[in-house]
Amino acid sequence: MADYPTISEQVDDLESSRTEGHRKMDWAREHMPILSAIQDEFEADKPFEGERIGMAMHVEAKTAVLVETLAEGGAEVAVTGCNPLSTHDDVSAALDEHPNISSYAKHGVDDEEYYAAIESVIAHEPTITVDDGMDLVAAIHEDYPELIDSIVGGAEETTTGVHRLRAMDADGELKYPVFAVNDTPMKRLFDNVHGTGESSLANIAMTTNLSWAGKDVVVAGYGDCGRGVAKKASGQNANVIVTEVEPRRALEAHMEGYDVMPMAEAAEIGDVFLTTTGNRDVITEEHFEKMQDGVLLANAGHFDIEIDLDQLSDLAVAEREAREGVREYEMDDGRRLNVLAEGRLVNLASPIALGHPVEVMDQSFGVQAACVRELVDNGEEYDAGVHDVPDELDVEIAEIKLDAEGVEYDDLTDEQAEYMDSWQHGT
Repeated sequence: MADYPTISEQVDDLESSRTEGHRKMDWAREHMPILSAIQDEFEADKPFEGERIGMAMHVEAKTAVLVETLAEGGAEVAVTGCNPLSTHDDVSAALDEHPNISSYAKHGVDDEEYYAAIESVIAHEPTITVDDGMDLVAAIHEDYPELIDSIVGGAEETTTGVHRLRAMDADGELKYPVFAVNDTPMKRLFDNVHGTGESSLANIAMTTNLSWAGKDVVVAGYGDCGRGVAKKASGQNANVIVTEVEPRRALEAHMEGYDVMPMAEAAEIGDVFLTTTGNRDVITEEHFEKMQDGVLLANAGHFDIEIDLDQLSDLAVAEREAREGVREYEMDDGRRLNVLAEGRLVNLASPIALGHPVEVMDQSFGVQAACVRELVDNGEEYDAGVHDVPDELDVEIAEIKLDAEGVEYDDLTDEQAEYMDSWQHGT
């Protein structure tokens, strides 16, 4: 396995970097009551003594709170990034200072460095994996299958990773259990809708210093992430156009009042294009050729394959950095098409990349922490494959959040519970 240096061995001016990283983490922690409550439990019980947790995540302040929460539970944690541009080096350096944490994440790495860091995490021989995009799971299965028997299980954070895992499972190639954290309500209904919607639009606005009002915004894909983007863009007085390949989602977008049309038609109209599909080749040469001068192209899917940048570069007669985080491609007819964040996750890879709001990620990472605890407590009950998160874990996280917010809610009476559980009661 590769001997890739930890972040402490890479970062210049290490002490000031760590200080700034801790400052970011402290602010996030103040607004993460779920993980704070879980960390108190973990510190008291030390449920992860003897466990080695390997993680490939977006290494920034909110993720760092999750990493420390697991480490405070007694685990040895090795972590690296899941995107070359989403790591905050100061946060990575602060994490690496913890005696139970080794951080290999570094911003701006090339492909070779990216995968070398993943191999360094694997070198710790994890007993549990926590992934965002499935690169860590894939690398273990492809290159280090001898480690699989000692892995209790894993948890996957994002839509793209769950899709990959289900495909792997369908082929009979997934050899240990993995929880689909992305699919659980406390993640999907808040992180994907509100988190992606708010953070994507905010980062585009900060990167470009342009307004949403009156613009034609093309949202590719109307899953949970696309639904959130469309809702938030509409709330900022943009005209929203949705493109879809799934008829029921297309109908849902239509019934929500959005214009729905093929990308080939939307390409002629849009001012801003934001892809949220998790699939490849969503915007290609045929669309570039129809676009107006000055359009913005951004991606909120996990990988940088939704906008075909190779085709765009081949079409361009000139390229330049029009603004930090914005690459301008000039066509032979003078039109300029602008790509944000190199076509990577715009809310995490743009110059002012803060990711999802803190409160939203507290919920998602609370589910992650509960899943790791479930694997340690009951891992032998799960066969190899993709598993739904047990509903009681999801409910537990919601209860912690509501309590922290001071929100009270009703309970079913005994009679109501009996009625709901019975098939014998009719009208």
